[in-house]
Amino acid sequence: MNADHTAAVIAACQLPDGAIPWTPGGITDPWNHIEAAMGLDAADRHAEAEAAYDWLAARQNPDGSWYAEYREGLVADLAKDTNFTAYIAVGVLHHALSTHDSAFLERLWPAVSAAMEFVLRVRRPDRTVPWRLRADGTTTPETLVPGNCSVQHALRCAVRIADLLGLHRPEWTLAAKCLREAIASRAADFTPKPHAMDWYYPVLTGVLAADHLDGDWNRFVVPGLGVRCVHHEPWVTGGETAELAIALAVRGDRRADELLADLESLRHHDGSYWTGYQFRDQEFWPHGERTTWTAGAVLLAHAATAGDQSTVEVFAPQA
Repeated sequence: MNADHTAAVIAACQLPDGAIPWTPGGITDPWNHIEAAMGLDAADRHAEAEAAYDWLAARQNPDGSWYAEYREGLVADLAKDTNFTAYIAVGVLHHALSTHDSAFLERLWPAVSAAMEFVLRVRRPDRTVPWRLRADGTTTPETLVPGNCSVQHALRCAVRIADLLGLHRPEWTLAAKCLREAIASRAADFTPKPHAMDWYYPVLTGVLAADHLDGDWNRFVVPGLGVRCVHHEPWVTGGETAELAIALAVRGDRRADELLADLESLRHHDGSYWTGYQFRDQEFWPHGERTTWTAGAVLLAHAATAGDQSTVEVFAPQA
């Protein structure tokens, strides 16, 4: 793959204010915006990535959250997703490690800190994190495995940022530990889903060891095509395939190379990537959709496989 071409697709979609929508004229959500920005950093487009993080800092709500969706500068969904909010710590750490820019880290620290505190305030009594806050401020009943995995990963990244700044946040370390223990030992506390993310996210985010992947490998991985989004549908997706490749690559598992090869079947001639492929009907799906976050995930997967230090450090398994 040509990383420059793929990064250029993301940069071309970025708005003047720094937002990175899914597609030209489409929605921007905080999590996928950050995934695209991390892809830009993986391809050495650091100025564009920094603009993306400055966009987040400028739009953070007073309670430390972000809204679920924005469109052309306006709020499009007043809900507040917990893992969308927490993910800033992962992206900011990745950018800081990629650029060694201490001034950036200091400038974004208030946003990172406020985001972590927001997530901790909305935890349930059992110390897990609800999926989102509705517009009326009530929490949804779902407690998602991928979301909680992502939040504990973000908390660990935030602790690393604090350490780099000479600060200490032991309460964040404890919160991440509680989440890891809940995910690993209390499966009944989480909303069951048929998605691949529920399978591989505990490994990608360092909650479980890599051998966890063995049990459902054949259920989700379609040889020569990639990873099914959900186990019962004939639909492989670029984002899931790339993220599984990251989880494998940082552990030295060469199956990551096979997944990267599979991803090339989703590559468009302009360097973008189709969101997915419906292999029963033999068509790209959703129709016409090539998202910036899929491109960002692919760039991160290639960086991890190539041994890019900042990407490997951010996604490295816990010692």
